[in-house]
This record gives sequence, structure tokens and C-alpha cells, in this order.
Amino acid sequence: MNPFRTLRTARLVLTPVSGADLPSLRAIKADPRVFAVMLRGIRNAIETAEDLARDVMAWGEHGYGMWSVRETADNRFVGITCLENRPDGRGVALRFAFSPEVQGHGYAREAAARALRFGHDQAGLRRIVAVTREANFASRTVLGAIGMVAFEEFIQHGHLMVLFESVRGDDGLGAVG
Repeated sequence: MNPFRTLRTARLVLTPVSGADLPSLRAIKADPRVFAVMLRGIRNAIETAEDLARDVMAWGEHGYGMWSVRETADNRFVGITCLENRPDGRGVALRFAFSPEVQGHGYAREAAARALRFGHDQAGLRRIVAVTREANFASRTVLGAIGMVAFEEFIQHGHLMVLFESVRGDDGLGAVG
């Protein structure tokens, strides 16, 4: 595993997903409290294994992908965050999902901020987007807190969605809308 792709925060360690993460990924992706609002929805065991294979390959193809997020203190799996190409062509998207037991503890903000910084500083991505339902106040709050700016709205599967973006300026500083 490339040590430059392992990210750390005060409370979390983010490691590129691997086969060892499959049981944790199966659990979180099958949980409707977490994945019912995600782009591809709730995933079964076979879909999760297929997703994992693509996620592992993405690191080699793009230099970014999905991280397993664990608490530093006890290595407990708490969620995922990733940078991936959106299938609708809107750009490279920041995504995150956390177990209900840890939601509200700031982990999403902490992991998403670190992944966003990796995307700009290490992967060299000038623009990174994120999409959330307009009604998902928690995700909108996280995205705003890490400096992403609401850019446009669109309808997807009958839901009003908000597209956020972070654009690294030519000077290498900050996010601008």
C-alpha cells in the first residue's frame, strides 16, 4: 500500500480500501440508514464486492479513490470517504458515508476535509464537486464547513439535488465558487 495515500487526522486514519475491508463495506453499504440516499443506493454483497474491485483499480488508474475510515484510537471502522468520477460527467466527486453510531461526532467533516485537501494537493485536481439532496442538512453543513460552495441545483430521481464545488485557484489557494 502506498503510504502517501494513507491520510491522518486528529482522530481518524483513512486508508485506501482493500479486500480486508469487504466485511465492513458490506455492512455499511447494506444499511438503509446510510446508503439509501447514496447515488447507487443500498448494495447487496455481490454488488459491494464488485464495487470494491473497481475502487481498488481506481487508485491505480486515477491516483485517487475510496478510503476506509477508522478511529485512530482503536482501529474501529466508522465509514468511508472517496474521490470518484461521477457517472453523469459533473466531475470528480467527494463522497462520504458514516455508520449511524458515529454520525454527529464530526467524523464526516474531518474525513471529508482531509480527502478534499488530498484531492487538490496530492492528486492535483483543480475542481472537486459533491452532490447531496437539498433536504440533507447534515451533508450540506459538512460540505459548507470544509469550504465547498453550492454551485447549482438539479433534479435526480425525483429529488432536488445541490451540487457543491471546490475550485483551487491558479495561486493554489482556497476554494472559490
